[in-house]
Amino acid sequence: MGNRQSRPWIVSDELWSLVEPLLPKPGPKKAEGRPRVPDRQALCGILFVLHTGIQWEYLPQELGFGSGMTCWRRLAAWNEAGVWDQLHQLLLNELRSKGRLDWERAVIDSPTYGPHAGAQKRTQPGDRARPGSKHHLIVDGQGIPLAVSLTGGNRNDVTQLKPLLDKIPAVAGRVGRPRRRPDALLADRGYDHHKHRRLLWQRGIRPVIARRGEPHGTGLGIFRYVVERTIAWLHGFRRLRIRWERRDDIHEAFLGLATCLITHRHVQRLC
Repeated sequence: MGNRQSRPWIVSDELWSLVEPLLPKPGPKKAEGRPRVPDRQALCGILFVLHTGIQWEYLPQELGFGSGMTCWRRLAAWNEAGVWDQLHQLLLNELRSKGRLDWERAVIDSPTYGPHAGAQKRTQPGDRARPGSKHHLIVDGQGIPLAVSLTGGNRNDVTQLKPLLDKIPAVAGRVGRPRRRPDALLADRGYDHHKHRRLLWQRGIRPVIARRGEPHGTGLGIFRYVVERTIAWLHGFRRLRIRWERRDDIHEAFLGLATCLITHRHVQRLC
């Protein structure tokens, strides 16, 4: 166990048993050459980059990961195939089957963070708003991630509420219809807009949103801390602290993978 904690990029047998069936089958090699790096080793290399923040070209091949370009291509292909979305849903299904998802309330937040100087994200040239990117996140009442997305730092929070709600998967695991809507949604002043309160009511979700202009001390903080804690967990992965990737899909792939790892920790607590 200590070895696993000191080397968090090592893929456990239990995690690999979940990931492997979701991976797309490799096509035939176009030319003879070196043997294909096994998927499990490539995933270890991807996790190494996610945890350490190291640049792809400096990935230590002596650890058996293959080259940085190999791992990069594998990450892009798996993200395009929807592997992380599928894995996240499997994990949520497992948590719901054990009664470990708190649907009484969900919490949303959207922290902004700065890009590396070479990253092109995602505030477009000429925009007046803040540079950088935003991780939009909805968690259940315990802080388990339900949905996550990436936008430019200049995107207003209220514009992302509906897309993020739509990203919550239909979580099965119990008899009856899958569930994808919490009873209530808690949010800070950045989401204060009458259109979104109406949208939530129409979906059967009770809005609990702080209003602009009102004094602090509404009491929402005792419930909202769970999303701030999950954001801290996400940014505990060094590759997510600073936006290095020029391509959106690669950063989103890291974000989706990190979301799966956090959700998987909650599943492991069931054992």
